[in-house]
Order: sequence, then C-alpha cells, then structure tokens
Amino acid sequence: MATHSISCSKEIIEKIKTAFHENRRESKNPYIVFEAQLENCIVSVYSSNKVVFQGKDATIYASAFDSSIVEDKDSTTTIYPQAGSDEVGTGDYFGSVCVCACLLDKSHTELLHKLKIQDSKQLKDEEIKVIAPQLIQIIPYSLLILNNKKYNQIHQYNNMNQIKAILHNQAYVHLKKKCTILPSLCVVDQFTPIENYYRYIKNQPSIITNLHFETKAENKYPAVACASIIARYAFLKEWEAMEKQYDMTFCKGASNQCDENGVEFINRYGWDELENVAKIHFKNTEKITELLKK
Repeated sequence: MATHSISCSKEIIEKIKTAFHENRRESKNPYIVFEAQLENCIVSVYSSNKVVFQGKDATIYASAFDSSIVEDKDSTTTIYPQAGSDEVGTGDYFGSVCVCACLLDKSHTELLHKLKIQDSKQLKDEEIKVIAPQLIQIIPYSLLILNNKKYNQIHQYNNMNQIKAILHNQAYVHLKKKCTILPSLCVVDQFTPIENYYRYIKNQPSIITNLHFETKAENKYPAVACASIIARYAFLKEWEAMEKQYDMTFCKGASNQCDENGVEFINRYGWDELENVAKIHFKNTEKITELLKK
C-alpha cells in the first residue's frame, strides 16, 4: 500500500474537496477535516493542511495536486496500463469535432518507442497519416466523430465544454465495453474544472468516474498522445472528404482566411449549406455576414 503526503495551500485543499466531494465519508479522527474513499485510495485532509493519499493508486490521485509528481516523467508516463482521451477540431471553424480514448499496456511500449509518439499538435499532418494507421491496427481505442450539422443542433442547448465532456465520457464508455475493464489510470486532457465536467455529464445514461484530469496531458501520458493522434487523423480524413464533396480548399483554424472561405462557400452553395461544414456560433459567421453585405 502506497502513501503520499503533501502540504497544501487552502486553495489546493478546496480543489481536493471539490474534486472528491461525492466520495466523502465520515472520519472518527478529530484532526481530519475531510476524507474521501476512492477506488484504490483514501484521501485524508488534516487540519494542519497536510493531505495524505493512501492506497494502491495513491500516487496517481496525488499527482493531480502535487506538481513535483507531475514534473517527474517516470512517475506518470511509465504507469501501465493507462488510458487517455483527447479531442481535435473544437478550435476550427470548419470541420468535425473528433474525440478519441485509447488504452495502452506494457506490450505497446516497443511500438510507442518505434513511432516516437508525441502530441499530435507537434506533428505534421503527413506524419499523422503515417503514424495513426499503425496505432489503430494495434491499440484498443474508441473514436467519436461529431459532424457539423449535428454539432450545430447540439450547441443550441449545450456549450462547447459540455459537448466535449459528453464526448469524452462517451468515448470512455465505448472503450470500457471494448476492453471489459478500464485501468486505474484514465486521463482526460483537462479543458474544464473537474466539478464542471461531472456536472455537464450528470444526465448521461452511463458515467465513467475516477478519471484523472490534467492540462497538457498529451505531453506526459502516451495514452493521451495516442488518442490525440488518432483523433487528428480522423479529423483530417473528414476534412479531405469535405473538400472533395464541395470541391473547395478550406482553411483550418478560425482566422480571417476562414471568413473568405465562408464567403466563397455561401456564394457557391448558399447559407443553408453552411451548417454542414462550419460551427455556426463562431464569430466567423458574423464576419462572413458583414463581408457579404459589402
């Protein structure tokens, strides 16, 4: 049984209480002000501001609040098995939103070393097209693709972060069905506070809990990096299909060039068709409207 103790600021303690409030239990120790029973770990917050993580997965849970663990690559990236999820396309005016979750174990380390796995944002699109198919053939993964028309319908009732939370949760639900059981370490590349994430998905029929949330996780956990690569690959394949369908070259991102693409697209296909290729709520739509008035 592992034990990890850290002295925390009041701000960090509040984050711990918020993150694990649903798992809170009563403690008979008068010096413990908060205690939570998690999967393979007990978290105890003392009146002295010391926090003790105790159990098989103590280091995993503690790493979310102790920067010294996060910075030690060996204490995070070498934990196997591990699962990770990431999304692509949420910052692009055109194109689908793709979310992937995948699972790695020690048998995959040789493949990861061979492919020199890293975050998809650090890879060129042509490199993605070479690496992703090799990953897809070997590692278990779940991929969700939300096309623009469906995205625009859902966004009428849900903000971007809620859509992302629902997709990440669903990706893990599908991965669990595929693999029967998820590992203790399941990482989400964090895009919203933990309490918001679970609030966003509270009405989903199946909810995956005990996730580890961390920003820039794709640089620290190979499972998240692999998920990022597969999601990017799916995004690129959808993009190519979109360009072929409309016989147009679209600009990625949300720059002024996208506005010019939008004007050209509407002149060729009309306003009604725009919802099939773009995220209508982006400010680009307003800019396109102004350009068309000139």
